[in-house]
Amino acid sequence: MARIAGVNIPTGKRVPISLQYIHGIGPMFAEQICEAIKIDRARRVNQLSDAEVLAIREYIDANFTVEGDLRREVTMNIKRLMDLGCYRGLRHRKGLPVRGQRTHTNARTRKGPAKPIAGKKK
Repeated sequence: MARIAGVNIPTGKRVPISLQYIHGIGPMFAEQICEAIKIDRARRVNQLSDAEVLAIREYIDANFTVEGDLRREVTMNIKRLMDLGCYRGLRHRKGLPVRGQRTHTNARTRKGPAKPIAGKKK
């Protein structure tokens, strides 16, 4: 099993698909990596030589922020917004949708399960 950026990528899949198992690499970046290293997109990870896997690893380390570093960066950005007290930071702090979605109905994923209104009797 090939280990890149601290992730065991699946060996039976094509290279661009396997690279997407790394947090921070999506379809576009996976294709870009294959193009830069000149690896055929149809090849499987188990068909790659050790030198090619090493080239992929070095290219990712040099050009992308992935896995733990990326997660830490995103967390710090959210923490910065919350410390500033800006609108987006307040929405993060309250656990509400941040990007302008409606909350009168929907938004149950962010708000959690519906809570019945206490004291209301018929």
